[in-house]
Amino acid sequence: MRRTLLAWLLVLCSLPTAAADLISFWNIPRYGGNSFNRLPPDQAYFQALSDYGATWTRLSYDKWQAADRDFLLGNADHYEGLAPADLERLKRALDHAHEAGLKVVIAPLSLPGMRWSQNNQGRFDDRLWQDKAYWTQAARFWRDLAEALKDHPAIAAYNLINEPAPEKESGLMEHANAQAMRQWYAQAQGTARDLPEFYAHVIAAIREVDPVTPVMVDAGWYAGADAFSYWPRALADERVLYSVHMYEPYAATSAPNMVRQQPLDYPGSVPFAGETEYWDAARVKEYLQQPLRWADAVQLPHSRLVVGEFGCMRRLPGCRQYLEDVLTVLDEHRLHWAFYSFREDSWDGMDYELGSAKVPWAYWQAIEQGKPDPIMRKAALAFEPIRRRLAQ
Repeated sequence: MRRTLLAWLLVLCSLPTAAADLISFWNIPRYGGNSFNRLPPDQAYFQALSDYGATWTRLSYDKWQAADRDFLLGNADHYEGLAPADLERLKRALDHAHEAGLKVVIAPLSLPGMRWSQNNQGRFDDRLWQDKAYWTQAARFWRDLAEALKDHPAIAAYNLINEPAPEKESGLMEHANAQAMRQWYAQAQGTARDLPEFYAHVIAAIREVDPVTPVMVDAGWYAGADAFSYWPRALADERVLYSVHMYEPYAATSAPNMVRQQPLDYPGSVPFAGETEYWDAARVKEYLQQPLRWADAVQLPHSRLVVGEFGCMRRLPGCRQYLEDVLTVLDEHRLHWAFYSFREDSWDGMDYELGSAKVPWAYWQAIEQGKPDPIMRKAALAFEPIRRRLAQ
């Protein structure tokens, strides 16, 4: 009998270990930061984020030096397989994050037929939303990537594409009301602009090789908090997280505002959806109710909602108040979030540790020379609403 039990133990020990069902990671609120750096982050970078109390990072690699035209994809015009050298660089970054105790959500900015505009001479690439042949390539890319990363201990989710906008060139106005969005979707459903169907197609390919790793999907219209309004239901896969981004009112929080002769204030009256509205804590709260109402309507637990990005220009006088107003709503509903952005080495606009001062010339010189960012950071006043919550 003892020999039989020993034999069975040896057999069980020889079997491959099942991948962790990481949807449980998301059962309690998780707070983190976005990493959109031009150089692959090192161990010290991830450790600094972890030391603040973050538990995850949303990692984009599209600014990194690629072996071919597009990092990891090879070429977004025609996907033929993962670029091996790029994959190894990505895995090294994941190793660093794991060593720092952080989970990672992979968030590509480009897919086949949808090259990120900043890597595309500033042009919006709409091909993915015109031709389902690119859907097939995108599904193959994600199947390959999931197979390569599914066993890495840092991975917490696959964010299928950052800020999709299939609606942009199809006649639907950004921030249209819910009825107009649903009318638009009635016409778009089944076409290449059908975002829920696109996600279902890609998830099916991932599940062929990875049945358990959670998937994160952004709403349309650049992950607008009102853009789940036309979705008639949640996706069939139960391991899906639904993400929105929060920069509204964009006219006040964004970089173009800072070059106005007289920048718009927050709180204050700003253009939004073709009108002028007064935005303050109450309006922020009202706007962020939209994904919550949608989740309730489709019977989706709030633990499956994520605010994958939020932020404002750090030099805007009202930025600290804006961050506080947004985070107060997220606190109330116990939502997951990741602030934009942590120690970005190619753009200082939302790097809150820098405070409200201009960065020295050495910052821009390092970018020109392809060298690491030389600027020391500290917990500046603008960062306080985020820092305080990370430390809880």
